[in-house]
Amino acid sequence: MPATPKEPKLPPRERVFSGMRPTGRLHLGHLLGALPNWVRLQDEYDCYYCVADLHALTTRFDSVEDMKQDGVEMVADWIAAGIDPGRSIIFRQSEVKEHSELALLLGMIVPVAWLTRVPSYKEQIGELGQRIATFGFLGYPVLQTADIILYKAGRVPVGEDQLSHLELAREIVRRFNGLYGPVFPQPRAILTETPRLMGLDGRKMSKSYGNTIDIAEDPEMVRKKAMSMFTDPARQRLKDKGHPDRCNVFSYHKFFEAPAAELDEIDKGCRAASIGCTQCKTRLADRILAVLDPIRERRQALLAEPGRLAAILEDGRRRAQAAAAEVLTEACAAIGI
Repeated sequence: MPATPKEPKLPPRERVFSGMRPTGRLHLGHLLGALPNWVRLQDEYDCYYCVADLHALTTRFDSVEDMKQDGVEMVADWIAAGIDPGRSIIFRQSEVKEHSELALLLGMIVPVAWLTRVPSYKEQIGELGQRIATFGFLGYPVLQTADIILYKAGRVPVGEDQLSHLELAREIVRRFNGLYGPVFPQPRAILTETPRLMGLDGRKMSKSYGNTIDIAEDPEMVRKKAMSMFTDPARQRLKDKGHPDRCNVFSYHKFFEAPAAELDEIDKGCRAASIGCTQCKTRLADRILAVLDPIRERRQALLAEPGRLAAILEDGRRRAQAAAAEVLTEACAAIGI
């Protein structure tokens, strides 16, 4: 009988890995999307949350002046939103050198054709131009795979649009294990439902469009941006009857969990033209600020103690590196180097 394939040695508690690139301030899309999922995962898994500054270099290599501080502020956002550095390992990717070394080793076995077929590769070059057609950008999925498997993370929180990236990581793991033995588990997705929160102008929410409300936005700017929001295009005057199902403002009321009775009141009032868009936006600004104010206060308190954030990142680096070094040693031994 053929021998049963060996399984990789796994850590005692299943691990989760995820990261964000420090490319600017986080916004409401993050606050309602990835961050609540990250907070919940802390209850069930050992979580590794990474400031992915090496990944940021793939598109930001010529604009690095603020990248380090952007990373610090992003960590402040995470903690203010509920990520607990006592339960999760928070660290800067570039400070754990094992990420780069494992990515180099994986790069030796990954065919170029696997990388050029990644859907986002040509899409992003088309959007951002040939400026990013670099070796580093092409190899982005290899580094991403190294990030995950360096901690033998069994789970990765992703949206449906990221499943192709995770499948490539699984393919790389299968190739490595087939060549050198069962070192790495194949990471599996934790599909996270993220709200389809559109930008203030009704387009996809994006920094590049300037259509976001940032987590750190001051109250006056939150109100100003809320009042500028795109509404039902058919409603030009107060007396025009509206269609809440087409209105971006109404969708925000739902995302920010307006009580059912109030949602019903806004819906009926809009359709009957008894409530105006200005009034609806004012209520929304109040609702957004009720969520953002305590987060912003916690964030400001953290940034007022830079030594505290530096200590959190240093502790995270130490803990991440200890785990990473162990796995990298195992991988190198399997290869024979």
